[in-house]
Amino acid sequence: MTDQQLFDVAIIGGSYAGLSAAMTLGRARRKVIIIDSGKPCNRQTPHSHNLITHDGKTPAEISALAREQVLAYPTVQMRAGLVTQVTGADGAFTVMVDEKHPVQAKKLIFTTGIRDIMPDIPGFAESWGISAIHCPYCHGYEYSDARTGVLMNGEMALEYLKMIRNWTADLTLYTNGPATFDGAACEKMLAFGAEIVEQPIAAMDHEDGYLKSLRLTDGTTRHITALYHRPAFVQHSLIPEQLGCELNPQGFIKVDESQKTTVAGIYAAGDNSGAFRGLTGAMAAGTTAGARLNHELINEEY
Repeated sequence: MTDQQLFDVAIIGGSYAGLSAAMTLGRARRKVIIIDSGKPCNRQTPHSHNLITHDGKTPAEISALAREQVLAYPTVQMRAGLVTQVTGADGAFTVMVDEKHPVQAKKLIFTTGIRDIMPDIPGFAESWGISAIHCPYCHGYEYSDARTGVLMNGEMALEYLKMIRNWTADLTLYTNGPATFDGAACEKMLAFGAEIVEQPIAAMDHEDGYLKSLRLTDGTTRHITALYHRPAFVQHSLIPEQLGCELNPQGFIKVDESQKTTVAGIYAAGDNSGAFRGLTGAMAAGTTAGARLNHELINEEY
């Protein structure tokens, strides 16, 4: 590969959405380069679930097989590195890799994901994706009937508790401070057996990411096996915003049904542009982006 080669598409981010987009475009015989920094958000997760044919495999196993299959298409290439700048416009983008390697592409797909903002609780980050989890469809079955906590406050806490109750009845809501929901919500939580703890969490005791207990600021200890939490997030890459791509009110890159952003020639797929955080959703969005972008190229060529 030479840096002066003009690619039809540069895909920034080489995880599930990016690889799915690349396979679709490779099968359409498009010249594609995937640029990946090698830090997927699920790198700490021991097993992936709710993915037919791969249920229970490690994220690394799935990614390795996906890369092997995608790179079997001769028009698809992959480069390890961090995209530090993008300039240009539709039909003529320049993607700078590691501040010194320019790549030329007609179109872009950002599959850069999001960065979770972890609670400032010792032990949380080390347990994230292992026993501190966000998605019951991804992890809930493995923690069925286990002693489970939900770290959440506000009016959405009731709805989240109701959902998790489907997997376990041994359920405690940790508000990490004074509860901010109303009395009616509190009564409903107590009615289906949830306990409510307002004492802040001082630390999470774990073994290799597997929770053992929570230590509260009053000195008490609560034994626990799993803790659900929906952290705040920011975009993993600021480059789409710098190029003018709009974000929606939730902070995701704004896309239409084709995964097109608000900037001509730029698509986005995966966690950076949708609230459904699962492998199947990321793959579907990547496939859609690849197919729709290929049609855009066809219409421009003829």
